[in-house]
Amino acid sequence: MKQTKWFLHPVTVFTLSTVALAISLFLYIYWYVRVSARLKSVIDYYRLDASQFFEAQTWLVILILSLLVGVILAGILIIFIYNLKTLQLYRLQHTFINNFTHELKTPVTSLKLYLETFAKHKLPREEQLKYIGFMLQDTERLSGNINSILNLARIESRVYEGNATPVDLMKAIRQFIAGNTHLFGNCDIRIENPSNETHICPVIVSLFEMLLMNILTNAMKYNVSVKPRVDISFETGEHELLIRFRDNGIGIVKEDRNRIFRKFYRGHSNDLVAVGGSGIGLYLVQQIAKFHHGKVIADSEGLGKGSVLTLILPKKAPKGNRDETD
Repeated sequence: MKQTKWFLHPVTVFTLSTVALAISLFLYIYWYVRVSARLKSVIDYYRLDASQFFEAQTWLVILILSLLVGVILAGILIIFIYNLKTLQLYRLQHTFINNFTHELKTPVTSLKLYLETFAKHKLPREEQLKYIGFMLQDTERLSGNINSILNLARIESRVYEGNATPVDLMKAIRQFIAGNTHLFGNCDIRIENPSNETHICPVIVSLFEMLLMNILTNAMKYNVSVKPRVDISFETGEHELLIRFRDNGIGIVKEDRNRIFRKFYRGHSNDLVAVGGSGIGLYLVQQIAKFHHGKVIADSEGLGKGSVLTLILPKKAPKGNRDETD
């Protein structure tokens, strides 16, 4: 997307317009006060009737004029904010089309290539099974991308079905990992719970599992270690439960710690790994956390030093929370 020159940027134009209008009003009042002061001195010197020169409603007119200018400025500000939001939505749409088109095109192209190979060549059974395995991976990638968009739309519109119920999250995480060993078999996932405590929070299990899937797959994806590793630990507060996911991946640069939770944002590629994906994984994680009245915080000591994602959830659902809604 072509970058707008600084002197044509909406922020610059709005600022200059506002300053110009404010200066005009100030100069008008200043000029009126100066002229009135000099005129008054002339009236006093010649002992003239001041009522013939000054109207009682003059300051009232100035006050009304000031209020009208304030209303105009407020209107300009509202229009400016809406225009900025429109521009932001356009940029998000542009980013989404670029990122997601690539994420859809790559597996589709791969599938087409494998199918053409099957059509043109008679392959041994072992070769067929190998290519079928690649095709299944591509279809899973396509399905995952489509499901991410659908789930994101449902969460953002607040129409996700399911009730939040008290769940032992330690047990839920263990069950989730055990049920997805085919996905995390190459990753060393360790759950730290030296005191064998139960950590119960009200969550929608399907959403919580979606959150886990995105966090763990990200930890594996942005990792150049021979054996990716994720350490999961718990910290109990008075009203909140903190779950930390510490990995040995490529880490996060300081300026990206908050940006990675933006919709369609992808970190900059570096010497360690090329950044890919649709840019909605961690945004989806943050939205799921907010759906449960929680949040996610990212931290890292720098590139090559791993990262830590901390999920913070309330131990009790606030009144009128999702456990009582549709």
